Amino acid sequence: MSIEERSFSLDGQWNTIHLPEQPNGFAVMIFGDCNHFVDNHTSLWKQNSERFTLIQTLMKMGYTVFYSHLYGRNWGNPEAVNLARRVYRYVLKYEVLNPKIHILAEGMGALTAIDFINDMDGYIRSAIFINPCLDLKGHFQQEKQNKLFLKRIRKEISQAYRVEIEQIDGLLEKEMSRFTLKRNVPINIFHDATGSVYPLKVHGRPFENSCLEKGFYVTLTIQMPGKSAERYTAIPKFFSRFESIL
Repeated sequence: MSIEERSFSLDGQWNTIHLPEQPNGFAVMIFGDCNHFVDNHTSLWKQNSERFTLIQTLMKMGYTVFYSHLYGRNWGNPEAVNLARRVYRYVLKYEVLNPKIHILAEGMGALTAIDFINDMDGYIRSAIFINPCLDLKGHFQQEKQNKLFLKRIRKEISQAYRVEIEQIDGLLEKEMSRFTLKRNVPINIFHDATGSVYPLKVHGRPFENSCLEKGFYVTLTIQMPGKSAERYTAIPKFFSRFESIL
């Protein structure tokens, strides 16, 4: 492992911190999608070239980047949110950083990120959501139409929330309020025009409308195929807009 990164374990879950050569004092916490993983040697964000390019771009601009395995396919369960808070406190204890951090969430990770943002009043500067899952009930209803994936999603939600499969529908009705943004944190949503398993009309657009109705700051960027590289410059540029007040 290079001196540019550090790993640690909390509650049996591995976490990685990427350290820039010239820190700017600000940090970015990543919440990954279903395929996200972290172990004591590597992670999806290191193995995937596009994601690692994004990390390197953020580090070159001085950002400390960190993330956790968060129990894998957690679907925003309370345990993942609680661990995220512990990871945040650990990183802030051992690294010299401004306590107000940025959030970068992808896919399923947006569910955990929303609950984390709601809990961390005053400690989140801004957030970027990439092809986010923002409506767990809507995603489950969508998967019901595809019998190939229905069994898997039922099992994952059942295990994540420790309920019987027959109780999932009732659980999702009760949990929906947890995935509503309750604090005005600047958010930019990047959504691919094609190819996302979390359709814009089910996730990004309703979430945007809900935030705008509350007077919250939210923008939505729809990207055409082949334009994902534009995020590399757009994401740190968005973060930097909310760093004038320490």
